[in-house]
Amino acid sequence: MFGLLFLIVPFAVSACSSEYRATSPEEVRTLAGSSEAVQARQREEARLRSVVRAYADTPLTLALVTVRDTCAGGSAKEWFFQTGDDTYRIDCSLVVTAYYGADPERMGDIVDAILTAGDRPGSLISFGHDQYRRNLVDYYRGHGPNPLGPHAQEPGILSDLSQSLTWDPVHDHNPHLLTQEPDRCIRHDPPVTRCLHEPESRTVAAIRKRYGSVFGLELGSADYYKVFKSGRTRG
Repeated sequence: MFGLLFLIVPFAVSACSSEYRATSPEEVRTLAGSSEAVQARQREEARLRSVVRAYADTPLTLALVTVRDTCAGGSAKEWFFQTGDDTYRIDCSLVVTAYYGADPERMGDIVDAILTAGDRPGSLISFGHDQYRRNLVDYYRGHGPNPLGPHAQEPGILSDLSQSLTWDPVHDHNPHLLTQEPDRCIRHDPPVTRCLHEPESRTVAAIRKRYGSVFGLELGSADYYKVFKSGRTRG
């Protein structure tokens, strides 16, 4: 009997306290549209778009930008399996993906130019020259072997925690290795969710047809705005 009471009491408390409740859709919309959230959103999107423009200052030609912006409410109190989703009222994340056209016949020069731009102090491009990347340039210029090994598939990515740059293979004609089309916008319902495709009708296939090859740059910003149930705010 007493054991049953110990189980019932926490759940009864959770029904009455906002600290234990899941965030309602109405509250998510209110928080996502607050001046603090709007400012954090504009600031973070501007930062990511500046990185997109930095790559456009290399031989890459910017052709398409997509934005996926989502604000999610926190869960009710997690008594048993804890993921941390019960610690916040709202958590907003942003992903900006840019697609660039490139001449596949100049792949070595293009990669080298990107790395050279990344070498500059204060550059917004994460990737500069190191031994692997020098070998990558040599490989695409026909001056060296595949830096991943003689039996490895063609290199097609440079990545770190903040940026991921991928490109169509030049030597490997496997269609599964090509840069893929962005996911379709399922829901555009600002300020809770935003889904942008700029320009609206542009496709990766059209970029490839015009330029010969496609580079994709993915930039993510998790938790750009987060309100904890404790009252603390990040962003």
